[in-house]
Amino acid sequence: MQKTKKSVAKRFKLSAKGKLIRRTPGFRHLLASKSTKSKRRASRDKLVADGHAEPLKRCLPFGL
Repeated sequence: MQKTKKSVAKRFKLSAKGKLIRRTPGFRHLLASKSTKSKRRASRDKLVADGHAEPLKRCLPFGL
């Protein structure tokens, strides 16, 4: 039986349609130097590209 890869489970979640969702990097510190526009865009979650999503989904055999 394959175990869930915990490092992947902590960083990604599955949407209702089975797509992987990730956080935007670089959004935890040094925010004063970033523009309001970039901070607003970074606050939204992003989808993982299809080419990267397949091996990550294999690390999550039971979903999240």
